[in-house]
Amino acid sequence: MKLPTIDQLVLKLGLQAHPEGGYYKETYRSQGKIPASALPGFTGERNYATAIFYLLGQGDFSAFHRIRQDETWHYYMGTPLLLHEIDPRGNYRAQWIGPDIASGQLPQYVVAAGHWFAAEPAPGTDYCLMGCTVAPGFDFADFELAEAQELITSFPQHSELIRRLTR
Repeated sequence: MKLPTIDQLVLKLGLQAHPEGGYYKETYRSQGKIPASALPGFTGERNYATAIFYLLGQGDFSAFHRIRQDETWHYYMGTPLLLHEIDPRGNYRAQWIGPDIASGQLPQYVVAAGHWFAAEPAPGTDYCLMGCTVAPGFDFADFELAEAQELITSFPQHSELIRRLTR
């Protein structure tokens, strides 16, 4: 099977530019909603869950950001993706998301709510196509794109990585 090109995926899947980098398309938003009264720290009701396609091309990256919900990443095709995660205490974790389980890659990985994270495709490859599922459902009101200097002030031990993966 010949893999489609990045341009073919953008066209066929109807992807659009994402503010953190790469391309996305929402593919699912549950009909059911959780009331704001059941969601401390949220600004309103949220759908039970949402899902997107997410595509990163070579040389691009998903800039450091965080959301208020857990986010599950799913590998679909192309190169593996390297996900960088910094928890609120400053602990760093790198996780490859891809099909090669024997080498430590995972086909699915969950980023905990409130953790800063960024991602990039493996070097020397064309793209990675992933899926992301968020519960409670994603809302841009819950999305915070990192400011490099603010994140470096909080986590100076990760300054080089933060500078490289912020916009």
